[in-house]
Amino acid sequence: MSQVFHDIEKKIITSLRNGHKQSPESLEKSTHLSPDQIRRGIEWLKLKDLAIVTESKTSVISLGKNGLESFEKGLPERRLLNLLNDGSKKLSFLKDQLGSVFGPSMGLARKNNWIETSSDSISLKNLPGELPGEKTVNLVGTERLHLDKIDQDDLSALLKRPDFIIENVVKTKQIALTDSAKSLKLSDSFGEIDVEAKVPETFVARTHPLKDTIDEIREIFVTLGFSEIFGNMSQSSFWNFDALFTPQDHPARELQDTFYLDGVSAKKTGTPDQIRNVSGSHKKNWRYQWDINEAQKMVLRTHTTCVTIKHLAEKKPDEARIFSLGRVFRNEKVSYKHLVEFNQVEGIVVGKDANLRNLMGIQREFYKRIGITKIKFWPTFFPYTEPSLQTMVYNEKLGKWIELFGMGIFRPEVTKPLGITQPILAWGGGIERIAMLKYDLADVREFYNNNLGWLRSSSKCQ
Repeated sequence: MSQVFHDIEKKIITSLRNGHKQSPESLEKSTHLSPDQIRRGIEWLKLKDLAIVTESKTSVISLGKNGLESFEKGLPERRLLNLLNDGSKKLSFLKDQLGSVFGPSMGLARKNNWIETSSDSISLKNLPGELPGEKTVNLVGTERLHLDKIDQDDLSALLKRPDFIIENVVKTKQIALTDSAKSLKLSDSFGEIDVEAKVPETFVARTHPLKDTIDEIREIFVTLGFSEIFGNMSQSSFWNFDALFTPQDHPARELQDTFYLDGVSAKKTGTPDQIRNVSGSHKKNWRYQWDINEAQKMVLRTHTTCVTIKHLAEKKPDEARIFSLGRVFRNEKVSYKHLVEFNQVEGIVVGKDANLRNLMGIQREFYKRIGITKIKFWPTFFPYTEPSLQTMVYNEKLGKWIELFGMGIFRPEVTKPLGITQPILAWGGGIERIAMLKYDLADVREFYNNNLGWLRSSSKCQ
């Protein structure tokens, strides 16, 4: 059964059968194909083992700036000798006539004993027939010549002189047919095509819609001038709770709300000063006996704020825009709006003039970029911010306002024990809630059901 060939392949094979090896440039002329068509056709034939491509390198010589000037006016030393040919000349006259090449021409003439000098004049002593390099300059001229066509001894006289010779390496290709290609029968066409015939159904790989949302949120933060920070999913209770002014008897720290790592305690929590100041704040404000053993218990982080507060305690920036994004864990009953693990994002702004109005403005801009325009803020309570607000967004499908992100200014009981003096604006919430709005879902579990029908049909996150 004969093979079927593309018209490009046919033209190249036909042209190569009429002669020996050809370069891509000569194939362009003989086949009337474009350079890109020739390149593709050669690659196709190579893959079918029908073409052999031989590559070679050759050196090509051309004249540089000074070389071209010498081609037009003569070598500097030749111009000097020509001026002296009818008698001696004053130094001042020669300098005026030769300009910038006076020095080089004099140096070569003295070195080769062509001239004699007196106090203020120069005369000709020996007049050579052909100067070193003169033949090469006249031969190359304005052309580009292969190195093997030039007298190497004459060329060597110019190689050490600046801007006289330019040497380039030129790569060339030669294409020839293999023996099997020379006896091939070229098919004339592909035959009739049924444009209504069914084709195999294929599903192109794509990222998960939730991952698209995470990437979009990360890009929005970066374009707003924020830098991302990272932290471990397992944290000591000190950073997850105590540093955030959450008392050790708070319900959020009980087993029914938090996943503890069984039998694992943190070898190091904070610095001695951080531990002393945080425990002192708890004792003074909550009025109970703080226990270091409780602070050393390891948990799966219940929020990303533990990463943020640890970063702030270590860096103590006067001004900063940072965000953290990642998986968090809550020991909750799974429902249409709750999961035991989900993704959370949190933003932080540090600055001496930072205030609640700034925070609401940043929130509005963030939601606007993600496609949410109906927003309002309600006062609420959070353990480690004061004042605190809840962001409410309008869900068109449900026809009602729903809560989304929490926000506020870190309480002094959080910042002062860690040596942080500037006001800190903070906000954050679950990414799945935003994704539910974007993809019009009523059940958060849909993101983790691996429903291929929905995953393949869902639109790209914009």
